[in-house]
Amino acid sequence: MSKMDALRAMREAKYAANEKRSAASTPRSAATKAPVAPAAPVARKPAAPSPAATAADASACGHRNMSGRTCTREAGHAAKTHRYS
Repeated sequence: MSKMDALRAMREAKYAANEKRSAASTPRSAATKAPVAPAAPVARKPAAPSPAATAADASACGHRNMSGRTCTREAGHAAKTHRYS
């Protein structure tokens, strides 16, 4: 018997032992179990932004870069580049 055949035989023996053990430990099969209802999703209200943040956001460009920083230039700025903070 080659090394691979021996490993395959050990794996199959281990699988058979696990199947035998799991069949003995669970008295009911999966088909007889009562179905479980999914949990109802919880509706959440979005947090209201502060008045100071909304005033600053209204005049800012708001462009976001890949790291999540936001442009602080005025909305509709003529500059080709954004200024992040």
